[in-house]
Amino acid sequence: MKTHQLILLTTVLFVTLFYDEDMGLNLGILGISYALLTLFRTPEALRTRTFLLLFVLSILSGVSFAWYGDFASFLAVFTSLALLTFHSREHGLKSLFVIPVFGVNFITFIYRVFQFGEWLPAISTSSAFRRLIAVILIPAFFILAFFGIYSLGSTHFAGIFDNWEWNFDVWQFIVLTSLGFFIAFNFWNFKIYNFFPEWNNFLKNDFNAAHLAQKPTSSFLGIEAERTSGIISFAALNILLLIFIITFNFEQFFETPASAAELSIETHERVNAVILSIVMAVLVIMFYFKGSFNFDHKARPLKVLAEIWLALNVILVLSAFIKNSEYVLHLGLTYKRLGVYTFVILCIIGLVLTFVKIRKRKTNAYLFNHMAWYFYGTVLVAAFFNWGYLATSYNISNNKGSFEFHRTMNYNDDLLLEKYPLEAANVTEKVAEQKDRTFLSSILYYQTINY
Repeated sequence: MKTHQLILLTTVLFVTLFYDEDMGLNLGILGISYALLTLFRTPEALRTRTFLLLFVLSILSGVSFAWYGDFASFLAVFTSLALLTFHSREHGLKSLFVIPVFGVNFITFIYRVFQFGEWLPAISTSSAFRRLIAVILIPAFFILAFFGIYSLGSTHFAGIFDNWEWNFDVWQFIVLTSLGFFIAFNFWNFKIYNFFPEWNNFLKNDFNAAHLAQKPTSSFLGIEAERTSGIISFAALNILLLIFIITFNFEQFFETPASAAELSIETHERVNAVILSIVMAVLVIMFYFKGSFNFDHKARPLKVLAEIWLALNVILVLSAFIKNSEYVLHLGLTYKRLGVYTFVILCIIGLVLTFVKIRKRKTNAYLFNHMAWYFYGTVLVAAFFNWGYLATSYNISNNKGSFEFHRTMNYNDDLLLEKYPLEAANVTEKVAEQKDRTFLSSILYYQTINY
């Protein structure tokens, strides 16, 4: 299909699915439709493993939103489809550019939409005018004329439309058409501006031959001074971090908090400190290990000190992981505690990638290129699994929390109705309201609950 045909088709589909409807199953259907049309449109040569994987993930994201209809699954649909159409084009850009590319296209939409030659086929004006007269105007004239004639001869025929109620919302139709066209136009007709390929050179994972020559990476420091600065910095930071790990673990495992609320606050504060520490650690390593400095043969002591610092940071992260697990064992699972596990795992991945960067002499962009995919994977994991149900099941099985505590989790209504039949009146009302939604506005999870 041509670009203008895809834009028209998906705009019509958007209006059809969302007119007079809430967001629910319709967005899942729209996402799956976009994914299928992208697959059919993409040439065989561009259907790489990455593209096919993104296609499958786009389909699963659409199903996830149809089932849950929450923000995580919405983000999964949006991100998966953006990456899918981004990889359906041959441009050689890193996936990290998907956000700036679409951001620029959204901004320039009002300009690009009037460049008709780039997305509309070249047609003869006279031919188009003749087609308009032949296909629309002449038939419409005959229909109206004969309708008037037949109305004069039959009272019942004339009254066909008397009892019709015209409930068409013109403004809603205009808004949906505009939004649907905006989405379709940017999805099928996004433009790669010339400065993006130029910027792409800064996101390569490996250094080129120019970086092999030994030279200072900072204009105000020589190589010797830069190397010495790094050794002193990492030696001092290792000592500082070792002291912090000792005090951190003493406060966590040997001091008893006054209350559960105090334990909660202290745990989250410490986890925040750990995350900030890891981010700063990676930034410090990126500051020193950049450019030709990665190939400095005299920087062996500096690399050893940096790797020791990474190992100590791993110990710090594992301490936070253990404390969060202890917190869960005593007080049960919540979204925040699940979030702590997520951030801890991402921190460990970041530290491992930083270690690989030092050992394999990779660029700083290597970290961003790979971590972007891990963050995308995190979005998918959050969208595909019913964490509210899993957490509630764990808490009930281990006698953690009350009914009101369990109600703070989402998509556990079937479990609450089973375990708390007397207290779950509000849950029953919520499920009933969800079941009463129209088909396209429905969330499939609630349609499976019996009460």
